[in-house]
Amino acid sequence: MDEEYDVIVLGTGLKECILSGLLSVDGLKVLHMDRNDYYGGESTSLNLIQLWKKFRGSDKPPAHLGSSRDYNVDMIPKFIMANGALVRVLIHTDVTKYLYFKAVDGSFVYNKGKVHKVPATDMEALKSPLMGIFEKRRARKFFIYVQDYNENDPKTHEGMDLTRVSTKELIAKYGLDDNTVDFIGHALALHRDDRYLYEPALETVKKMKLYAESLARFQGGSPYIYPLYGLGELPQAFARLSAVYGGTYMLNKPECKVEFDEEGKVCGVTSEGETAKCKKVVCDPSYLSNKVRKVGKVARAICIMSHPIPNTNDSHSVQVILPQKQLGRKSDMYLFCSSYSHNVAPKGKFIAFVSTEAESDQPEIELKPGLDLLGPVDEIFYDVYDRYEPCNEPSLDNCFISTSYDATTHFESTVIDVLNMYSMITGKVLDLNVDLSAASAAEE
Repeated sequence: MDEEYDVIVLGTGLKECILSGLLSVDGLKVLHMDRNDYYGGESTSLNLIQLWKKFRGSDKPPAHLGSSRDYNVDMIPKFIMANGALVRVLIHTDVTKYLYFKAVDGSFVYNKGKVHKVPATDMEALKSPLMGIFEKRRARKFFIYVQDYNENDPKTHEGMDLTRVSTKELIAKYGLDDNTVDFIGHALALHRDDRYLYEPALETVKKMKLYAESLARFQGGSPYIYPLYGLGELPQAFARLSAVYGGTYMLNKPECKVEFDEEGKVCGVTSEGETAKCKKVVCDPSYLSNKVRKVGKVARAICIMSHPIPNTNDSHSVQVILPQKQLGRKSDMYLFCSSYSHNVAPKGKFIAFVSTEAESDQPEIELKPGLDLLGPVDEIFYDVYDRYEPCNEPSLDNCFISTSYDATTHFESTVIDVLNMYSMITGKVLDLNVDLSAASAAEE
């Protein structure tokens, strides 16, 4: 271990694995270590026995749930936007050759006590029961504006500079009501709160376009895809990729103590009495707890069920977003469901998650609006975890720390963190202009 590396990565969570893959592809010499004897860190995938040990303290799950090995329960479940940044990163590193994706059946939104399909195009807007007849026409006009909008073609801007006009002003031009704005902002543009209304509209328009383009790509019922056998496949795929480029992976390395020189810059990592030298360290918050601060916590429920979520057209994989305003909360709530059709549970079983940014200390009460939509559940586990973000100055100590995973059930915020870290580590912006068709062969 007494070699010198450009970068040592600590923790095999998704963010760390993606960064390790990107840096290896760039030709850096990378050592990747984890204190656990399994891949994935916080974002690992558990079988039924592991799930039971973690939440029930025993290793004897009831027999009626089926074989333990047939379960791959992701601890941080998130769907992947088909044309989004994560898919571009996966293609950029060519890690797609180790993964098989399958389209996700449904994308829904909670509105006035009911679950509705998210309308993403002008035609769907006309059919949606979310709006009355006049509102539908207004929404259709707005959707057409968004679909035709091209940043580089002023003719499509209708005289508005979206880098200056706020989302609220843009929406006012089309006369849309609050109800419509709610599902557009939270279920299409995937904003997590209502701050976006006062920010430049360009970002929201781009996010709506991404949703519609992703939806069109697989002709499915949603813009999302998900790997067969769950997200646990991703860290392992990146580990393989790293090995191809000469990176080294070591699991089960206790302690992993980060060492600093007299100037406070990182100079290596020590484990079991051996020190590997390095210029930079990349890690999750648990490896450098004195350089992060707590910024919130996520409350969630993990459920095993024997049926799909009601009112989602029998979708075997689905996301439902419950916008904050609908619940009188400060942040959105998310429902995630996957099943045997993605090989994450035995035949006939469904895994559902309800998650939100915690606003109290009572997850059972707080998550009730989401749990009420699930119907009967076979088993339920509650979990609350703290969210951290770095508070160090990477230019001074060369430590690059990821932010904890949030409550969202899609990857958009996670990838933004990865791309920002990549730019800080390398001083360059990752080129994501890739041929998106490279990830379509494996979809079916």
